[in-house]
Amino acid sequence: MRENTVLGIIFSNMHDETLGELTNVRTMGSVPFGGRYRFIDFPLSNMVNSGISNVGVVTKSNYQSLIDHIGSGREWDLARKVGGLNILPPFSNNHSGIYRGRLEALSGITDYISNNRAKYVLMADCDVISNMDYRDMIKRHISTGADITVLYQKENLAKEDLLSDTTAFGFDANGRINDVMIGPSMPGQYNVYRNVTVISRDLLSRIIADGAQHNQISFKREILQKSHDRYNIQGYESTGVSLTIHSIKSYFDANMKLLDPAVRNSIFNTQSPIYTKIKDEVPAKYGTSAKVSNSLVADGCIIDGEVENSVIFRGVQIAKGVTVKNSIVMQGATLSDGASLNYVIVDKDVLVREHRTLMGFETYPIYIAKGSVV
Repeated sequence: MRENTVLGIIFSNMHDETLGELTNVRTMGSVPFGGRYRFIDFPLSNMVNSGISNVGVVTKSNYQSLIDHIGSGREWDLARKVGGLNILPPFSNNHSGIYRGRLEALSGITDYISNNRAKYVLMADCDVISNMDYRDMIKRHISTGADITVLYQKENLAKEDLLSDTTAFGFDANGRINDVMIGPSMPGQYNVYRNVTVISRDLLSRIIADGAQHNQISFKREILQKSHDRYNIQGYESTGVSLTIHSIKSYFDANMKLLDPAVRNSIFNTQSPIYTKIKDEVPAKYGTSAKVSNSLVADGCIIDGEVENSVIFRGVQIAKGVTVKNSIVMQGATLSDGASLNYVIVDKDVLVREHRTLMGFETYPIYIAKGSVV
């Protein structure tokens, strides 16, 4: 029904600083994942599978590869004359440069939001890998009469997961948020924000206007934390598999978890596919000396060496005598005769020369930058 239509907004760069070298040359939304996907494929596919056919992608910097990847949105059935996919500018209306926070980013797209006829807005980031139907969350938002509904998941946070931007909620007996912690300091179980929010378009427009008048830039701090007494903010619990990416180590771990069939089948559910840009590659080719075990190997690869517990992206060439273990090798990389990798993240178009040995550790995988020659 038109009165319940939803506008989707995806923030492609909101957590770039957490991934260090991986986002030096690209936005977070275009970081490769799982052999053939990009981060943005997951929130974008979730929205499409939830019936959201009008999606705006907020950019910031280094977004050329993102535009190349999503294009007109054809792979997500969003190449439409009305609605569909829209790439939104990174500049704020109220600040001399690129936006400094989510509220300022929203202020920069005020016209896009106000000119849309949807009643509700669903906002999501690119830092969580999951397969989720948002329709139940939207229905809960409507049925509870909430001003804002946030997605959260119960999670045991270790010391290394306690980041300055980690947000956790407390609830009263009616499910209303009565406490918001940003950057909790003690390990333990928390109701962790998954950076997905549902709000009415009219209320969001008022919040944006008020934030601009008071020079507010952070949605989490100014609205969720400081104004939870003013607004009825409800939580919606996610119980499915979700992988949060907040560091190079968590990126490595998330890729490795895909080697578990239960995790892989949950995220890549055939009933609600994760869509991505289609490339006409030939199937992977395995030579007579190839040995591959417990690994994901994408199309277009040529494998003559040994691969174990690894994620190999499209078009990778692994020569005879090469050993790859517990590693991620991105698109177009070439591993020459006798090379050995263990706990390594190899970015796109890297050349590893003959008999090079690269070794990290499970707790500290090493990263080889895009286009490097080792």
